[in-house]
Amino acid sequence: MRIALDPYMFRSTPLVDLPGLVADLGYSAIELSPREDFIPFYKHPRANTADIRAFKASLKVAEVEVVTLLPLFRWAGPGEDARQAAVRYWRRSIQIAAELGVPEMLSEFNGGPADPAECEALFWRSMADLLPDFEREGIRLVIEPHPNDFIEDGFASVDMIRGINHPLVSFSYCAPHTFYMGGDIAGIMEYAGDLLTHVHVADTLDFRASSGLRYIVNVGAGGGAPVGITPPRIHQHLDIGQGEVDWDTFFGTLTRLKFDGVMTVCIFAWEERARESSIYNLEQVRARMG
Repeated sequence: MRIALDPYMFRSTPLVDLPGLVADLGYSAIELSPREDFIPFYKHPRANTADIRAFKASLKVAEVEVVTLLPLFRWAGPGEDARQAAVRYWRRSIQIAAELGVPEMLSEFNGGPADPAECEALFWRSMADLLPDFEREGIRLVIEPHPNDFIEDGFASVDMIRGINHPLVSFSYCAPHTFYMGGDIAGIMEYAGDLLTHVHVADTLDFRASSGLRYIVNVGAGGGAPVGITPPRIHQHLDIGQGEVDWDTFFGTLTRLKFDGVMTVCIFAWEERARESSIYNLEQVRARMG
């Protein structure tokens, strides 16, 4: 098993300084999520040959690897124009991953819950376009359901990935999305079986508690939508123990399944103490996984 850090809280750190920082925090692996100077959210990658060469050199010096590259593009829409642009952005990102020697790329289903059938149709078009690129480079594609995607449920996500029916496509269980996935940690992990190759570690509160009234969001003029009907998908990426994820079940199930993939610490909530948070959660993972 590889333990990686998503260094999003350190995104103001120059890219070439990032490997040394990550190593100083005790990690030997990075999951590189979107950065404006490399691969931004929903836009064409900015990285050029010089950027990639310098980053590779700094990784080598720090003895740190990028084990996962995480781009986010609108490959499930909205609309065909957005999808085609996303495919172009994906293709450049796959090239970047290959140049860095990254073995896997992680992303979300994307789209949206308002029109899941249309989003799914666009998603399948993107799969047909992109799977040959992943095959050519030998890079694994790992997909997770995210709150506000066209698929949010954990079991349905596994079914979708199983339906892709490709040896390079697998499933990521994201702990801070637990309650949008349905809350059944052990059940979803066991249902995924060999498709479970990646997990995200961060805590969150259960938005369903208190009859769904834990978070009250008032939107729109004149009172907006009724309580409980508003569209935001609220969740957190907190330190282990600050939320309501059942960590005994999470780590216990992974141990029972002999999980041997990538486990990424992806805490976003504490930029004012990013170092302490990163170190603390690494200690928690090591202790709980033995």
